[in-house]
Amino acid sequence: MLTILGFAMIATFLVLIMLKKMSPIAALVLVPALFCVFVGKGGKLGDYVIDGVTSLAPTAAMLMFAIVYFGVMIDVGLFDPVVRGILKFCKADPLRIVVGTAVLAAIVSLDGDGSTTFMITVSAMYPLYKRLKMSLVVMTGVAAMANGVMNTLPWGGPTARAATALKVDASDIFVPMIPALAMGLLFVLVLAYVLGRRERRRLGVLTLDEVLVEESETVLVGAASGVKAGGSGAGADLPEGPAEDGLQGLDPHRPTLRPKLYWFNALLTVVLLTAMIMEWLPIPVLFLLGAALALTVNFPHMPDQKARIAAHAENVLNVSGMVFAAAVFTGVLQGTGMVDHMAKWLVGNIPDGMGPHMALVTGVLSIPLTYFMSNDGFYFGVLPVLAEAGHAHGVSSLEIARASIAGQPLHMSSPLVPAVYVLVGMAKVEFGDHTRFVVKWAALTSLVVLGSALLFGIV
Repeated sequence: MLTILGFAMIATFLVLIMLKKMSPIAALVLVPALFCVFVGKGGKLGDYVIDGVTSLAPTAAMLMFAIVYFGVMIDVGLFDPVVRGILKFCKADPLRIVVGTAVLAAIVSLDGDGSTTFMITVSAMYPLYKRLKMSLVVMTGVAAMANGVMNTLPWGGPTARAATALKVDASDIFVPMIPALAMGLLFVLVLAYVLGRRERRRLGVLTLDEVLVEESETVLVGAASGVKAGGSGAGADLPEGPAEDGLQGLDPHRPTLRPKLYWFNALLTVVLLTAMIMEWLPIPVLFLLGAALALTVNFPHMPDQKARIAAHAENVLNVSGMVFAAAVFTGVLQGTGMVDHMAKWLVGNIPDGMGPHMALVTGVLSIPLTYFMSNDGFYFGVLPVLAEAGHAHGVSSLEIARASIAGQPLHMSSPLVPAVYVLVGMAKVEFGDHTRFVVKWAALTSLVVLGSALLFGIV
């Protein structure tokens, strides 16, 4: 019964948000609360929620201060050179813009933190998508898939969890998987190219007035002149006048720029990311210290500090609200035992004949399971059971562990991943729209990674 209710709860949640019948926050809270009553454990709902909030509180704190930190870094111009380089490559060609989104997301993902990746990627690319009237779900989908592939880095989380759960070395999991992961990233780039061509056909091939580019180094500031749609021959002038709301973030003349402090901010960011990778301090503590230091040095006057915090308060509230709402969902799933029953049911229904192919089974199961449950739930709850089943048929723990990270491209768009709310929130995209667009492509990317691993003999 718990198995059926678990799947029914997840299905109900997804249907409601994809059909836009409820907001994600409301669905994350009310749906599990209702099912908790159905299970007959309504009296323990408070305990489940507190347990869920307790487990996710460090993540919420990390995201809150990470948003403030990177928001300040964007304000002061730390990422402007990267943005200018991407914009010069992209020009006003939708195809280049979509490919540039994938490249930028993959590069920034090297820090191992999805929230950081999405904040920088959206801040750089959102103005272009808005100005050229491109599909924003293309941006969120491509960024999520690129980050999902790169999320398998040893310091990114899933690989470390798999190594810990199965007591193997993380490098022994990751290094042999590099060719398969490279194929996954290549597939994301090819997909970005295809989606970019589709956007180009819809919008036409665009060109920018060279003077505008030289004066502003971005198509986002000031009057937009000389922007025409080619290809189809139809004119498509962009509106003249000031940049639209939300497009001022890359204004090269914004008052928050701190060019004299550029190298201080760059060094601070490098030290922060290094400390995060080396685990010198817990990540929430690092971002708390980093945000406080960045605000104090760049904006020494109290009114300016308050203004910067207020400027990013909406993103902070949206993301932290989503995280604590997700805590209700995960708390009920785990507290009622639904997750355990679902996992045992899935493992118990694996045919005996598939025993020698448990690595393949693990890879296939990792795609839906890491979407419907947290990485902690999958890697510490399900993976050891799959590994034990594999051992009985001579399949090594390393093969099981390598196959288990194949589902990460889809996992990064899971409603249980806090970073995805940073992505859709900053991009002003409905979570349901993002889900409808990305699920099929992300699942296909995961299958490409798994298929490549099988083809190369890695699993």
